[in-house]
Amino acid sequence: MSKSLSSADLDILFKDARTLSKWQDVPVDPSTLTAIYDLARLGPTSANTQPARFVFVTSKDAKERLKPALSTGNLEKTMAAPVTVIVGEDLEFYELLSRTFPHADAKAWFVGKEALIQATAFRNSSLQGAYLMLAARALGLDAGPMSGFDNAKVDEAFFGGTKIRSNFLINLGYGDRTALHPRLPRLDFDEACMIV
Repeated sequence: MSKSLSSADLDILFKDARTLSKWQDVPVDPSTLTAIYDLARLGPTSANTQPARFVFVTSKDAKERLKPALSTGNLEKTMAAPVTVIVGEDLEFYELLSRTFPHADAKAWFVGKEALIQATAFRNSSLQGAYLMLAARALGLDAGPMSGFDNAKVDEAFFGGTKIRSNFLINLGYGDRTALHPRLPRLDFDEACMIV
């Protein structure tokens, strides 16, 4: 790729992007959620494993199912968000590799190797969740990723009877930017990076 994004595009994706906790009471159209996924799914994963599974929690009933799993600090903002995405990881992702990575027997790389399956599912579903946030921002939504929840309760309520388990949550919608605190400090390049 030889073309870079404009400064305004970088503002949307990174510089002005924030973790939102307050939400406008504006619904997100289901077609927007489809468009977000259609962009996010294009992001690379190792061996094209694509282990992420996304549950877009939008209905009052589904929010009530999610509620008991939320930490106190995440309860109000999650219940107010128009959409909460459960980013899950499918521990049987390798069953689809004959279709998503057809030029090799990639399934054989994983079968019976629990540590490799778990590491691959966690790493790549985390990547895919980040792609989803960038796609949401690119399409005009705000995002609020979070960890404060009981994974076992989420898994029971939304993934029972499957080999999918929850990784993290993302609130999506149109944020109330009047409620933002100043951006917290970020590490400088020389604190976090090395060029060798």
